[in-house]
Amino acid sequence: MTETILVLNGPNLNLLGSREPDIYGSDTLDDIAARLTERGKELGFVIDLRQSNHEGHLVDWLHESQDRGVKAILLNAGALTHTSVALYDAIKAIDVPVIEVHLSNPLAREDFRHASFVGRAACGTISGFGALSYMLALEAAASL
Repeated sequence: MTETILVLNGPNLNLLGSREPDIYGSDTLDDIAARLTERGKELGFVIDLRQSNHEGHLVDWLHESQDRGVKAILLNAGALTHTSVALYDAIKAIDVPVIEVHLSNPLAREDFRHASFVGRAACGTISGFGALSYMLALEAAASL
């Protein structure tokens, strides 16, 4: 049976490729998904990539991951990273390792982006490498 790595994306990440490409790059979420899927196959994993602009969907998917036997979760919560105690609690409530992912480096941006509820609960954070951040997080997840 092939293990699954769940890749969750939060608000506004559906606009990748057109939203502030000077910050987030020109890759779309579909571009990132294709590369993750290809590398996931090479590593022996199925990639299940999802995106929602709604916090509750992300919480539900985190909860479901444990029952599904997901190996690890890559989570780019977008702006919810800095505001969501609900995501923090959901990550703490499950035994599945969560790796926080960001395209940009939040610490090099506005002050309000320096605090991360997700990062406080995650097993690690990879940020600042554009779309490569997802690939680096996948490699980390595979090694867990």
